[in-house]
Amino acid sequence: MRFGFVIPNNVGIQDPHDLIRLGALAEELGFDSVWVNHHILHVGYVKERLGTGPYQDALVTLTWLAAATSSIGLGTSVLVMPYLHPMALAKELATLDQLSGGRLTVGLGAGSLPEENAALGVPYGSRGRYCNEFLQVLRLLWTDDEASFDGEFFSFENLCSSPKPKQQPHPLLVVGGNRPAALKRVARYGDGWHPMNVAPDGVQRRMAVIREEASIAGREASTPQAVQVRLDINRVDAQSTAAYEAEGVTDLVMHVLSSDAGKQRAAMEDFARRMLA
Repeated sequence: MRFGFVIPNNVGIQDPHDLIRLGALAEELGFDSVWVNHHILHVGYVKERLGTGPYQDALVTLTWLAAATSSIGLGTSVLVMPYLHPMALAKELATLDQLSGGRLTVGLGAGSLPEENAALGVPYGSRGRYCNEFLQVLRLLWTDDEASFDGEFFSFENLCSSPKPKQQPHPLLVVGGNRPAALKRVARYGDGWHPMNVAPDGVQRRMAVIREEASIAGREASTPQAVQVRLDINRVDAQSTAAYEAEGVTDLVMHVLSSDAGKQRAAMEDFARRMLA
């Protein structure tokens, strides 16, 4: 099992350098990866949780983390695709993968905050179809020197995006979400699954759906390469780790719900003593 830690750029920590120090500590303690969260605006449940407290940008924070570390994996948990454009993101992520020495894992999701979609002028009802095309376009731009695509939201011929990622053919694309549409998206377009707060028996049930959908799509051999469950760090011990591992989970990606950087650090150090020693 690999263990990841979610850098708390989403909980209102005032000093962004505290986030970078937590990332460096994660590498020092022996965690396998660090992850960042993504929202743009303080609306809906984000505003209810934070008020006007800071929610630092995902990719800027991840880039600083890359510069402050040397070997730990870097991930997004998860980027909300309807708020982004795949052509701009392809270049940003490929550059980051190059700068970090090929340490990037790209978690992507459809999002579930209608107020944010409305504020950004992004349709909520069609977000699933948009995400399906987004994943295909991102992969094409990373793998083809002259990429072409003809869809509902994106249509282009013979476009080149450069640089390509350091990892070949590209970083893992792991798709977030627990519901049927997300599971189908994992099976058809992802390299892995990145759900949140799913118990081991829930992993088992949903993996059966993913495997069935992958078979329908003719992708039995390629999906998923990674199963990364995100959950509270307090839910992870030797027993729960064994239960998740038995269901094929490859990574437990853990968060601490506190705006106190000291409490974040203490939780990391306690986990390292219990599970990483």
